[in-house]
Amino acid sequence: MAITVVIADDQDMVRTGFRMILESKTDIEVLADVTDGEAALAAVTRHDPDVLLLDIRMPRLDGLEVTRRLAARAGVRPRVVIVTTFDLDEYVHAALGAGASGFLLKNASPAMLVEAVRAAAVGDALVSPAITVRLLRELAAGPSAAAEGPGTRTPSEPLTQREQDVVRALARGRTNNEIAAELFVSLSTVKSHLANVQAKLDARNRVEIAAWAWESGLATRTP
Repeated sequence: MAITVVIADDQDMVRTGFRMILESKTDIEVLADVTDGEAALAAVTRHDPDVLLLDIRMPRLDGLEVTRRLAARAGVRPRVVIVTTFDLDEYVHAALGAGASGFLLKNASPAMLVEAVRAAAVGDALVSPAITVRLLRELAAGPSAAAEGPGTRTPSEPLTQREQDVVRALARGRTNNEIAAELFVSLSTVKSHLANVQAKLDARNRVEIAAWAWESGLATRTP
């Protein structure tokens, strides 16, 4: 089954470019492209896509408000990937906090756009590397870095030592393959550990796991 996508952006060239990139892949099908947030919500209702690519600044409703409204809907809803020109941390925080499964800049490579759609479709998340490390390290400078603060989630069960190792590597921007090589374990083992951690933290995706690692201080703690 192909991954189904709706694109929402008010720039014709951007929509056309994204459609061409995604439709060149046999496992992705673009169902519609629209020009504003209201149309994005209508297209989601009409087409029920797996993934919604959203610009932040659009007429009528911006991408952040669309993301919030979709997150509040009951039942199955598309995974949201924000794709924007604006490399602003407040946008990243707001988008991920509203439930987005990815955040990319429009100058990201075609390969990264495709990877973000595929990651979102399986419940994972991808954030532009240039944003990710900076964003998450900022959390380490906050008051909850040294000790768990009131806003930091508490795992339902303590993480095992190996799970902590995997999460530390994830928080430093490593991919699953890189984590496997670094820890001398298989890729399936890494995925299994991350699935366990996600359940213990009740996290939506790997971005939330990484954010927790920085907020709790695990990312900077020596094993």
